[in-house]
Amino acid sequence: MTKDQPRTVVVGAGIGGLAAALRLAQQGCEVTVLEAHASPGGKMRTVPSVAGPVDAGPTVLTMLPVFEALFWDAGEDLHDHITVRALDTLARHYWDDGATLDLVTDELQNVANIRAAFGKSSAMEFEKFTARARRLFDSFDAPMMRTASPSRAALTKAVLRQPRLIADMAPHRTLAGLLKSSFSDHRLAQLFGRYATYVGGSPYASPAILSLIWQAEAKGVWVVEGGMHALAQAISKLAEKRGVQFHFETTATRITQQNGKVSGVQTHKGHFAGDMVLFNGDPRALATGLLGEGVTSAVQKAHVAPRSLSAYVHAFAAVPHGPELAHHTVFFARDPKVEFGALSDGEMPPDATLYLCAQDHQRVAPDAMQRFEIIMNAPPVLNEPKQEKPPCQTQIFSRFRDFGLHFTPTPGPEALTTPKEFDALFPASQGSLYGRSPHGLMAAFKRPTARTAIPGLYLCGGGTHPGAGVPMATLSAEHAVAAMMSDHASTLTSHQTVTRGGMSTGSAMTARKPSRS
Repeated sequence: MTKDQPRTVVVGAGIGGLAAALRLAQQGCEVTVLEAHASPGGKMRTVPSVAGPVDAGPTVLTMLPVFEALFWDAGEDLHDHITVRALDTLARHYWDDGATLDLVTDELQNVANIRAAFGKSSAMEFEKFTARARRLFDSFDAPMMRTASPSRAALTKAVLRQPRLIADMAPHRTLAGLLKSSFSDHRLAQLFGRYATYVGGSPYASPAILSLIWQAEAKGVWVVEGGMHALAQAISKLAEKRGVQFHFETTATRITQQNGKVSGVQTHKGHFAGDMVLFNGDPRALATGLLGEGVTSAVQKAHVAPRSLSAYVHAFAAVPHGPELAHHTVFFARDPKVEFGALSDGEMPPDATLYLCAQDHQRVAPDAMQRFEIIMNAPPVLNEPKQEKPPCQTQIFSRFRDFGLHFTPTPGPEALTTPKEFDALFPASQGSLYGRSPHGLMAAFKRPTARTAIPGLYLCGGGTHPGAGVPMATLSAEHAVAAMMSDHASTLTSHQTVTRGGMSTGSAMTARKPSRS
């Protein structure tokens, strides 16, 4: 560390905190990471099973160049640290009327698959919808996702350059409304409406612009050998080699301040001093005083509410019997309006779409134990939390049997993580896995950004801009580090220093410039 680089304390070793720690170390900063849990990864967690550790968090890896850039900026090649495999089949989809559809990486094959399953008109509608989603993704990648602080002015400029985008955005329509007019077959509308849940929303309340999420997935889905947690481990190991100090099972209790600026983090193991603090947790924890009353003003409460969806997550090992599974397989609910209506009311839906990840797909014999993760959407809290496990399990595995799928042995309640348990794992989250709700056209502008109202306190992670998901949280780290280094450089140039000869210096011409992040 050079003497003019700040000591930084990162609270939380989720993917955002890990990526930021690596970038900060690359800048020459002294970095300390505090993590309440016993290992890195945050929501990229695993649980033990008889077949080995099984993912119990995110399973879909998209936007691979984001992670390649993270390692490249650290002077490394991602592929020297983890093994990733591109999937030909993005996801397999089942409906209980017998319809099935594979979405793949080949766009022409997708058109053919949809034509075979739903007819020529549906195939043409899909091509039109995909072109629209591609235009939206390509147009808003830079002014929204890749910028640290999105502004309506920048968005307006992007739209003015391509007036057609106004129609593409369908600014006064929900995603469900757009899909209803885009597809004559309700099953395709249901399929693409599911992408709202990728960021914790309902298609009936999320803006139509979220249709661009389809393009993020269409550009490729990868499998990380060893599970998604292997990515977190690879980043933490590289960061540690670069000098980052990790303290696991160390719970932050208060962000301390001195002279109106952060001075470090108090934990149950002692105080860790820092010139800057980066919080990689749910921003609601700051707003509600979980990290001390002194930082409640760091984040506006309107920026952390309303809350996004939670989930019931099963993670287990078993032998599957029934329909052929892909690595990612979706079993659709009978009526999405019923599902999302119940979620909106804060209740467990009586019939819900089920997502299943077969972590060992095509890697083991069909009759061998395999690792699985099942995700069913849930509200962030339930009316009767004491009763949620038995009804949830009965419903999920009964619904799988409707499709002819069952597991030996059937997972028990120990395999299930509920919204209440997610709230305990990630304090102040209320079990919400995606931070603030994406509902409403302006929701993207209401997420907290990297800078807070407290000097020296910054944010990163899925609860901050640019949003939920592993790639977005990784981008948030890049934004946070850029803000931290820029602010620190400004501080250096604004304060005078004294040389040995007594000369007062401190002009912008002679001050140390921030490294490129």
